[in-house]
Amino acid sequence: MGITTNKFEIGLALCFGAFWCSPSDVSGRLKHKQVGILFSAILVVVISFIGGYLNISNYLLFPILGFLTFCIAFISIYGFRASLISFSGLLALVLSFAHKSENLEVYQYALLIGVGGIWYLFLSTLWYKINPKAQTEETLNQTFILTADFLDTRRQLIGEQPNREDLQTQLMTLQSELNEHHQTLREILILSRKSSGKSNYQSRRLLVFIQLIEILETAVANPVNYDKIDVLFKEHPEFKIDFQKLISEFSHQLRSIAQNINKSKLFPSNKNLAEAIKTLENDILKFKNEDHIEDYERYLMLQNLLDYQKKQFEKIKKIKWLLGNPELTSDDYIKNDKLKRFIDSQDYNPKLILRNLSFRSTIFKHSLRLAVAVMLGYGIGLFFDFQNPYWIILTVIVIMRPSYGLTKTRSRDRMIGTLIGAVLATGLVFVINDPYIYGALGVLSLVIAFSMVQKNYKASATFITLSVIFIYAILQPDILKVIQFRVIDTLIGAALSYTTMRWLWPAWSFMEIGDNIKDSLKANTAFFKSISTYYQKKGNVPTSLKVNRKEAFLQTSNLSSAFQRMAQEPESKQNHIDDIYELVVINHSFLSSLASLSSYIQNYATTEASEDFVLITEKINDNLDKVCSQLKHIKFDESKTNESVFEPEPFNFPVNRITNDAISQSDSERLHKEAHLIWEQLYWLFSLSEKMLKLTAKFKID
Repeated sequence: MGITTNKFEIGLALCFGAFWCSPSDVSGRLKHKQVGILFSAILVVVISFIGGYLNISNYLLFPILGFLTFCIAFISIYGFRASLISFSGLLALVLSFAHKSENLEVYQYALLIGVGGIWYLFLSTLWYKINPKAQTEETLNQTFILTADFLDTRRQLIGEQPNREDLQTQLMTLQSELNEHHQTLREILILSRKSSGKSNYQSRRLLVFIQLIEILETAVANPVNYDKIDVLFKEHPEFKIDFQKLISEFSHQLRSIAQNINKSKLFPSNKNLAEAIKTLENDILKFKNEDHIEDYERYLMLQNLLDYQKKQFEKIKKIKWLLGNPELTSDDYIKNDKLKRFIDSQDYNPKLILRNLSFRSTIFKHSLRLAVAVMLGYGIGLFFDFQNPYWIILTVIVIMRPSYGLTKTRSRDRMIGTLIGAVLATGLVFVINDPYIYGALGVLSLVIAFSMVQKNYKASATFITLSVIFIYAILQPDILKVIQFRVIDTLIGAALSYTTMRWLWPAWSFMEIGDNIKDSLKANTAFFKSISTYYQKKGNVPTSLKVNRKEAFLQTSNLSSAFQRMAQEPESKQNHIDDIYELVVINHSFLSSLASLSSYIQNYATTEASEDFVLITEKINDNLDKVCSQLKHIKFDESKTNESVFEPEPFNFPVNRITNDAISQSDSERLHKEAHLIWEQLYWLFSLSEKMLKLTAKFKID
């Protein structure tokens, strides 16, 4: 019996080690995954060793528990993968209270947990070697689907919409998700390519990824402002219908490619796209032949819109060709020295710890808050003599996040999911009385819970509760008492998480969103300067322009995420939310206009930049620099607004004169389209920069 028990505890320790190291096994470069799992293994060994020897007075345990929680949570300052390592350490800390080995020494138990972690590292590496394409295919597949969703949302924005604001919010959310997937794909495709050399598979997937980025840029692009296009589509609804059908077909084709990514023969035909474009061309030509002189500008507008859709068609055709596994020539490969500029390396400098030991750091406040919540939770469990007080602190660790909105949502979903799971388990316990069935249901529930944790946390919490109850049903004869304590502990943990997040060193988004606005504006400014420089100099598209494009999209997505967090917070903490929302929307509109310019000048031969072009770009840059300067001094948690309205210096923008001159001086339709698009966008960018200047000038700066 003793040998069997000993084997059981050894197996349990190995399972714990593998389980605790699994969170850091996320998509990315193999080396980064291996290092993450290895650090997780080392951390859980150290924590299990310390936790195993904490057989001291409960009163002395509290400061040690709080200190360890703070230190482990503080690891998150080193980025996303570090936060997952931190989560593994916190799980190990909590469960070191839950399970004390009776037949193994503490050091033996801790080392076995480490062996379990190393075993998981071996299995993860082996699986990667067996199927190295799996994570690339999965992430690429999700990117295709998100891009299709983005196009579909943009389709709905065509023409006047009563719910345009809701659709814009959806676009912001989708763009944020897309940028996260783009970052992961850059790490997988670029860093793996650098370490393993050129391979046809990696190079083809990299080129497909580049096409997806350009599809996003073209989708974001809008060659005219919405007001003008709304009026046109209201008077000529046939164009609205034609464009919506075409974009809907783009979206359908991307989803179909994602579904059959390795079966190029099943890709949809280009026939539907070609017919949709032909229909649009005929309708636009018919509109031109009606020869209404006042409609010529609208004709140019439609032609530019059509040109963007033709470029999308070309990109989708190229994706199909690349996924058909063609042999690439040397011209198709991209040099590594260019690619490495698109990768943002994580700063692992130890000085980062000292810089974040301040209440200005969100992670510092979160770590401190978490430590207090864990101590309180454990204290409540001991004071009321709960059956498993560690369930309270486990709930706290799983629920509590640095942001208020996410913590509130997870607290609510966790409570609802636990109650649903408890009700279901109670019903099943009265029907089933077989430990083997309990075991099978427990394992099945756990698998389902993990598969749903990212998609539906409420459902995941339901199945986690079912899993825990069924597993305990094997060990505990009084299962109803287990259910009772499980519900009570979870409710206390969820309530404690929300309460401490709300009142203990809260990190409200309005305190930091000024930095997000400034970062987004700086990135957009750098992108605009790259575009204007390239338009003036021509030649090959510089890598710096594409790097600045990536940064502009990334920072604008970060700004959207920050605003969404702010919108989830209590109304009393949403300082100046209307002004901030307007700044967020302006930044997105600014990026949309930049994407229009960037896409056009990269795909079409353009004329020499005029003196007016240089003058106006300098004026826009001057406005942006002034906005950046004002943002440095604005604190949205303190600033009050001026009653007087700020008026920028008057500037006579010659958009109509230049467009009319271009049309009168040449019969070339290509030059007319260029003049219309370039000057329409410059006027729009100038207007947006003036709006930002007025908005930021509203705030009193001491």
